[in-house]
Amino acid sequence: MRFDLVTLNLVLAIAETRNITRAAEREHLALAAASKRLKDLETRLGVQLFERRARGVEPTEAGRALVRHIRSLNASLHALESEVVEFSRGIKGHLRVAANAAAIAESLPADLAAFSREHPQIRISLEDLTSAEVQAAVADGRADVGIFVGPATDGRLSTWPYRAGDLAVALPRGHVLAASGQALNFDQLLDFDIVGLPSGASVHQRMLQRALEAGRTLNARLQVRGFDAIAQLVDAGLGVAVLPAAVAQRFARLFAIEVRPLDEPWAHRRYLLAARSQPVLPTVVQRFIDALVARAAET
Repeated sequence: MRFDLVTLNLVLAIAETRNITRAAEREHLALAAASKRLKDLETRLGVQLFERRARGVEPTEAGRALVRHIRSLNASLHALESEVVEFSRGIKGHLRVAANAAAIAESLPADLAAFSREHPQIRISLEDLTSAEVQAAVADGRADVGIFVGPATDGRLSTWPYRAGDLAVALPRGHVLAASGQALNFDQLLDFDIVGLPSGASVHQRMLQRALEAGRTLNARLQVRGFDAIAQLVDAGLGVAVLPAAVAQRFARLFAIEVRPLDEPWAHRRYLLAARSQPVLPTVVQRFIDALVARAAET
């Protein structure tokens, strides 16, 4: 069965606007032509894609499945266009990398720099996302490679071990929990306000899970993007935080915070590299993964 992009984009527009008239206008089609395209597609597929409601239309289960594939296809076409265009500029490839904040702050910059020195004609773009968002971006085709804290939860991904890191507790200078100079367990933090990353970040999800297991409430007072913002809020006495140990130690030299080890089994974390599962990875993606795995094994 052959599909044309005009009709597929029309389906996507209908799903997003919930209105055939507005979708037709968005795709620069006459309403009658848009309606015929939709009817013909439903006939060819043998399923109804949208249900008519009083306030517009709603995609059926089959319609939602088709929309997911259309979005994935559009992402792949965009990547194809970007990569081919860049060949005309003398660039041999464009690699879209999505990584969580901890990986970016701890080890990724040096690895990206080493890869870029060895492959100067490959352009790399990097997006900072939560671990959950990284997996979704790679699985949906919006990123070529992802780096996040395991485990992987999306069956559409293939993964490779990358690096490991530990978590630590950041406290305002002079905080009562800093007095002993010893490692802290997470239950000790539950009596205080927590400053951290947004929901979806792996460390936030882990803290939330642990609080629920203990029958306690996680007092997530402030949630911000960026470890530097977290460190400044801790410095201001607005709460305590759980950060990658290497990052916390770095900020302890800049702000009035103290760092203590986090004594929890989940404080030791493993990062994974991920790509969308497929029989053969694109050459640029495979080269990038091989290079990062090799560097991690050497250091």
